[in-house]
Amino acid sequence: MELCSVMEPLKSQPLWLLILLGFGSLSLLKCSFAFLKWVYVNFLRPAKNLKKYGSWALVTGPTDGIGKGFAFQLARKGLNLVLVGRNPEKLKDVSDSIRAKFGQTQIKTVVVDFSGDLNEGVNRIREAIEGLDVGILINNVGVSYPYARFFHEVDEKLLGDLIKVNVEGTTKVTQAVLPGMIKRKKGAIVNIGSGAAIVIPSDPLYAVYAATKAYIDQFSRCLYVEYKKSGIDVQCQVPLYVATKMASIRRSSFFIPSTDGYARAGLRWIGYEPRCTPYWPHSLLWGLACMLPESIIDAWRLRFCLAIRKKGQLKDSMKKE
Repeated sequence: MELCSVMEPLKSQPLWLLILLGFGSLSLLKCSFAFLKWVYVNFLRPAKNLKKYGSWALVTGPTDGIGKGFAFQLARKGLNLVLVGRNPEKLKDVSDSIRAKFGQTQIKTVVVDFSGDLNEGVNRIREAIEGLDVGILINNVGVSYPYARFFHEVDEKLLGDLIKVNVEGTTKVTQAVLPGMIKRKKGAIVNIGSGAAIVIPSDPLYAVYAATKAYIDQFSRCLYVEYKKSGIDVQCQVPLYVATKMASIRRSSFFIPSTDGYARAGLRWIGYEPRCTPYWPHSLLWGLACMLPESIIDAWRLRFCLAIRKKGQLKDSMKKE
């Protein structure tokens, strides 16, 4: 009798209302599950033992920014390093700093100008890693615009560098390191993407940069599917703003991590999702962007980038004077 009395009000409700209640319950359940998953992966999920991939890690662009942060954090985890950059003096400075802090770390440096003779540089990488158990590859090297500009204002040198460094560089370094991972049936490849290509619907006045990072995202996803069964984890990490010279941001904040702060977060995600935003406050901004209409974000981003362009042009004119 008690069960019948409870069910009786439901039977008297219109069918459309019951359907709406059902969908509402499912939506609430889905949102609750998504929130719990977000809490778990950001705060509770344990990081993987990176040494299981191999005793060496290769980092491109390690002399500054995110790449430098990764180099120090990987050394902290006990991995040996192959550091690949174009400036031999900066490579030595970083190597000396890492050795001073982590005395047991073995370090090899390879000088490669990713905007120069890339084939020769990649051959030097192949020679340097021959016989090494390179288990982790951090494809960090990249270039962006000096400041925002319309596509027709992008000169040939900048256009060539963006494509050669961001696209060809990442592709060829991966091609050089991957065979060893396949042979050992283990490895992790981390390609650094950008929120400019994934999080926001468009990045006006940075069109080519955003497009190269969109390539990195798709390249990573395809390799993730191709090599998952071979024991190789491929991932595209999608940071938003980080306090780097490339971003022209000097001070870190809650939503803008330092390079070390980002790298610490980045290491915790290696070996999991094929695409991720490791620094959790960035994921909050991503969630906000998903809720707003694209037209609003496009308009805001255009105004923001036009202001950057104006400042950049002013600096250029002052230099010429």
